Amino acid sequence: MKIGYARVSTIEQNLKPQIEQLKQAGAEKIYSEKYTGTTTERPVFDEVMKILKSGDTLIVTKLDRLARNLGEALHVVDALFSRQVAIDVLNLGRIDNTPSGKLIFNVFMSFAQFERDLIVTRTQEGKAYARKHDPSYRDGRPRKFTPEQLELAYKLRQQGYTYRMIEKSTGISTATQRRRFKEIEAKKKVNDDRKSN
Repeated sequence: MKIGYARVSTIEQNLKPQIEQLKQAGAEKIYSEKYTGTTTERPVFDEVMKILKSGDTLIVTKLDRLARNLGEALHVVDALFSRQVAIDVLNLGRIDNTPSGKLIFNVFMSFAQFERDLIVTRTQEGKAYARKHDPSYRDGRPRKFTPEQLELAYKLRQQGYTYRMIEKSTGISTATQRRRFKEIEAKKKVNDDRKSN
């Protein structure tokens, strides 16, 4: 039996392209999940590993869908080969339980790990540079509302508008208003203290 496995790294990413490729490759049954490559648990993949049996083929679109790093990949491949399960990596080809097949797999997986490490390093370097040179930089998702929008909402609050009224007119939730208004007040206090000194 040909069994396909698809995985994306974040909830926002779409599984459909991978699933479509797996179908075109002849996968009779497809399993999928949304788990980051650094997450230690992959319940759907664990289930796939349990059901694969001798003569089956596991199909994935890329090597990094199969495992998070070289060490784990070798463990997965050894476990599958010991059960006579073949692996079909669509952007590489079929990997079989032969010395040359294992060598090819190890080389490609090493390059995949190297590429992933480079991306992580570049990201960390970029963040470090931004923290040092951009005073407005902050980690995490970008804020939904601009400082100008929040300043306007804050002025409305100062004029006696309720949080609910401000939410209806600006779209800024009550929780966000409370949190961001505290930040605005803290900044104003710091500025006032500087002026008085």
